[in-house]
Amino acid sequence: MKQSSPSCERNKEPILAVLREILVEPGLVLEIGSGSGQHAVHFARGLPHVIWQPTDVAANLPSISAWRDEAGLANLRAPLDLDLFSGDWPVRAAQAVVCINTVHIVSWEGVKRLFAGAARRLAPRGILYVYGPYRYADRPLEPSNEEFDRWLKARDPLSGVRRFEDVNCAAMENGLTLAGDRAMPANNRSLWWTRN
Repeated sequence: MKQSSPSCERNKEPILAVLREILVEPGLVLEIGSGSGQHAVHFARGLPHVIWQPTDVAANLPSISAWRDEAGLANLRAPLDLDLFSGDWPVRAAQAVVCINTVHIVSWEGVKRLFAGAARRLAPRGILYVYGPYRYADRPLEPSNEEFDRWLKARDPLSGVRRFEDVNCAAMENGLTLAGDRAMPANNRSLWWTRN
């Protein structure tokens, strides 16, 4: 049941370094799209002042549970079923929402639902953090991300590397203000917004 992702192993430390800077307040952190569960364990261990709530579609919950059970961390909750396309999220309020390597996987409608749902649940000055590849209007997309974008679209035409400007617009439409945009390894970005 316990799945493992090589990309999670590669990016968990650089992401945690950013999260340590921006998730300074105690409270609940809602992770959208927890995948294998590796990140949830690593971040809950590295951020003991927060309660980490992993979520994903039902098919991924057994792996997240297996990682959680092995880690035995008091601040890591059992995973919950959360589908961006369902009308109801299982968490009503959060200090922060974290979503890693999901924006380019789901459809654009899924991206809009992510931002709308996060904004409704964030506390004032709460943080929405996303990680992954993005294209920018003022510079060419990196060759590795061009190739990745073609691969994504071949498996699902509704997915793909998103334009930063479109994603930021979706955030602003939901009362979120850009607070950070940082280059990360392997041509990824850390982006985060605060709720007004």
